[in-house]
Amino acid sequence: MIEYSMKNLSADELSFRMNHIKAEPNTRFEIKPFFSRRIQAVNESPLIHIVTLECKVESTEDSPKPFNILVRLVAVFEVKNMETDEDRRIFAVNATETMFPYLRAAITNLTADALIPPIVLPVVSGGTLFPEDRGPASYTISFDPKTVN
Repeated sequence: MIEYSMKNLSADELSFRMNHIKAEPNTRFEIKPFFSRRIQAVNESPLIHIVTLECKVESTEDSPKPFNILVRLVAVFEVKNMETDEDRRIFAVNATETMFPYLRAAITNLTADALIPPIVLPVVSGGTLFPEDRGPASYTISFDPKTVN
């Protein structure tokens, strides 16, 4: 049975930038965060895995946003008994579930510190955040990005 523990968590990057775009009063912007994750094994120590979890909100010409946000968290996990692809999937889901509350808090704090109404991401199961984690027995959850605030 796979065993893991998070040994360290740090913010690799926290950035917020206002985009000075012209908008009519009461204009509603659709904020769709983009999430990514990378899991790397450390060659010198096969028990150590580095997990990077990132959330971005970027303004584009097609979809202008009043701000850009980037939050990148990096965690160090010690993992034992991870031998199969299913074990790797389980670890990815569990590592995401372990880190996601910190990512949510960072987004909320970053936007509050920027003196805008804080963005509070919904509570989402780690097994549903990334499509590749959704095994045959898992469920999916959907939320309307307009209700993020």
